[in-house]
Amino acid sequence: MAVGYDVEKWKYLRRVLERAGPFTDKDSFDASMVKEALKDVKILVIGAGGLGCEILKNLALTGFKNIDVIDMDTIDVSNLNRQFLFRSSDVGQPKATCAANFIKSRVPDVNITPHFCAIQDKDIDFYMSFNSIICGLDSVEARRWINATLVNMVDWNNPDTCKPLIDGGTEGFKGQSRVILPKMTSCYECSLDMLTPRQAVPICTLATIPRQPAHCIEWASILEWPRVKGDLKMDTDDPEHITWLYTTALKRAQEFGIEGVTYTLTQGVVKNIIPAIASTNAIIAASCCNEAFKLATNTAPFLNNYMMYTGNEAVYTYTFEHERKENCPVCGEQNEPTNVTIRKDVKLGEWIEELKARADIQLKRPSLMGLGKSLYVQQPPQLEEKTRPNLEKLVSELVGNGEEVAVSDSALPFSLRLRVLYE
Repeated sequence: MAVGYDVEKWKYLRRVLERAGPFTDKDSFDASMVKEALKDVKILVIGAGGLGCEILKNLALTGFKNIDVIDMDTIDVSNLNRQFLFRSSDVGQPKATCAANFIKSRVPDVNITPHFCAIQDKDIDFYMSFNSIICGLDSVEARRWINATLVNMVDWNNPDTCKPLIDGGTEGFKGQSRVILPKMTSCYECSLDMLTPRQAVPICTLATIPRQPAHCIEWASILEWPRVKGDLKMDTDDPEHITWLYTTALKRAQEFGIEGVTYTLTQGVVKNIIPAIASTNAIIAASCCNEAFKLATNTAPFLNNYMMYTGNEAVYTYTFEHERKENCPVCGEQNEPTNVTIRKDVKLGEWIEELKARADIQLKRPSLMGLGKSLYVQQPPQLEEKTRPNLEKLVSELVGNGEEVAVSDSALPFSLRLRVLYE
C-alpha cells in the first residue's frame, strides 16, 4: 500500500489512534512506538478453550507478534459450538496445536508456538521467558498452581522476575478479569474465599437413592471407580476414563429410571465444568487482552485490580481493588500460620472433611504432617495405609494446643501452615 494512499484513507482513524489519551504522558508518549513495543513483547496464553480461543484471536489482531499457547486437552465435538478456531476435522487433535495453526493461517506474521502439555510440565525458565501471562482456565487448581509459581519466581533484586498474571474466567452469564502483579497486588490465593465451594452430595444419597443424573456420575467416580479400579488414579482428561465413568453411570441411571446421563454431562460433573456462553467469553477475553495491551505499551493504567461482569439481566460491570492478605500462604509477607479453632472431640477424619469444605482453603486430597510425625498421608499407598488408623483418633490426641500442622495437596506447589487451637 502506497504511503500517500495509506495516510489519506486512514487519516481519521490515525487521528484517534496516534494522539495521546487522558492517561498518557503527553511529553513522552509516541504512538509510533506502540507497534514496536508489541513486536518485542512475548506473551503466554494458558488454555485454548472457549476463553482461550477468544484471547488468541484478540492478541493476534491487536498486533502481538510473539505468542505461546499451552493446553493439555484435545478437541471434542462438544467444543465446536463456541471454540471457533477448531473444525470437525480437528476432533481428537491437541487444542494448542490446532489453535496455533488456525491463527497462523489468518495472521501469517504472528509467531505463535503451541505446547501440548500440562502447565506443571514446564520449568521456571520457561515461565521466566515471558513478559506477561494470560490465563483462560476452567480449573481452580491450575490457577492456584500458576499463581504460586509466579509468586515464588519473584526476586526483588531483579525486577524482570515479576511477571504480570492476567486472569480471566467465566461462569455462564458471569465473568471476571483481574491483573495480578506477584508480591505487589493481591494474588489468586488471597481471594480464594470469594469462590463458591462445590456443593457436596451425601454419600448415602449416592449409594442408595440417587435422584439426579449427576448423582449417578458422582457415584461412578467416587464409589465405583476405587472399588473396580483400585489404586489406578483417575485422569479426567483421559477419554477412556471418561467413557468408563459414562457407561457405568448410565447403567446406574437406568436401574433407577433416571434420564439425562450423557458423555458431556459426565465430563462436566467430574471436571466441575460450568456451561460456557460465547458472548461472556468474548467480553472477558476483550478485557484480558486490553489489560495485556496496556501493560505492554503503557498507553493507560492497567486494571486495579478486579473486574466483575454480570450479564444475567443486563450488561453490567464493576471494579474494585482486592487487597492482599497478610497471612496469605502464597504471597503473605508475615509467613505466619493460620489459626484454626476446633473442638476437642473432633476426629482427624472429620477435621480433614471440614478443611476440604472451607472456602478459604479448598483442598481435594490433603495430607497432614504434625511436629515430626505423619498424621495422614494420601500417597504412597503404603504410607496411606499406615496412617489411616489416625483418621479415627481425636485431633487432640495427635496435636497439642497451639501446635502447627502442615497441610499439603498434590495439586498445589505449596503447603499450608495451620495452628491448632481447641475450644
